[in-house]
Amino acid sequence: MSTLIVDRNRDLGVTVITLNRPEVLNAFNTAMWRELWELLRELAFDNELRCLVFTGAGPRAFSAGGDLKERNGMSDQDWAAQHQLIEDVLLAIRDFPRPVIAAVHGIAHGGGLEMSLMCDFIIGDSTCDFSLPEVKRGFLPGGGGLQNLTRAIGVRKAKQMLYSGMRVNAATAMDWGILNEMVPQGEHLGRALAIATDIVIAAPLAVRSAKVALQQGADTDFRAGYALDLAFHNLLVRTEDRLEGIRAFNEKRTPRWTLR
Repeated sequence: MSTLIVDRNRDLGVTVITLNRPEVLNAFNTAMWRELWELLRELAFDNELRCLVFTGAGPRAFSAGGDLKERNGMSDQDWAAQHQLIEDVLLAIRDFPRPVIAAVHGIAHGGGLEMSLMCDFIIGDSTCDFSLPEVKRGFLPGGGGLQNLTRAIGVRKAKQMLYSGMRVNAATAMDWGILNEMVPQGEHLGRALAIATDIVIAAPLAVRSAKVALQQGADTDFRAGYALDLAFHNLLVRTEDRLEGIRAFNEKRTPRWTLR
């Protein structure tokens, strides 16, 4: 049985990936990480895809994180092999060539929060419950959580969460900057899809370039980031899609993008 539900709307250009182990709060086991790795490699080369959305099955959780029952008694070698797979998947989400949105409800602990933070942004409903509880189990988050959380909410708040494994509700997550938007219970996926629809309308080459420039520029100084902005700007103004975008604006119609 697949650990994922994949809904590909080719007409819209949006794919929704649902973590599908609701009986264990969508905890990540090795099988799920393998399926995610294979799926992400496939989707990265799907030219019809414009936006990717992650969500969780069932009423209680996006994901409770790693499956600790599977990890109980796991050898160091098996743990290391699984964790290499985890690292590969999470970096594939961060570097995915199209925008990625996390639509979160309920529990997003450990790897569930780390996966969400690897996405471009997070839409959550009022039931969200976030934490990185690894210190309570004797280790540290290993899926980019320390770095991504610090970048999202600042060093002091990240220390507060990480040192104690404290849980943060939806209102606090919105106030601190984990969430981009907080919506009423059950409306997280609908809102994420509405945003995805807006993204799909924009020029694909420009959106992909913006993702690279923002992602890489945020990790460097202003002038280096600005140089990256200008490199993409100068490349895009010479494309057929830029000419089409200007024509469509003046003719008051929807652009017809060709990715050229």
